[in-house]
Amino acid sequence: MPAAAIVTLVIATLIIAAAALGLIRVIGHLVATLRTLRTLTGGVDVIAEKTSTVPTVLPSVNANLAPVRDFTASI
Repeated sequence: MPAAAIVTLVIATLIIAAAALGLIRVIGHLVATLRTLRTLTGGVDVIAEKTSTVPTVLPSVNANLAPVRDFTASI
């Protein structure tokens, strides 16, 4: 095999190895991003639960304000 063919094969192998290494690093970054997004989604769910809409807590608020309503009606 001529020397030029061997050099070409070595250079092609180095280029492919560099591309593979780069892709492996990208996979690592994507996995880290996925973990962060899962954590963020969990936090958003907790915030959404704590800031529930008014209709679900309105009966409780009305019950707590009943004495105030009765007092202001008597004035």
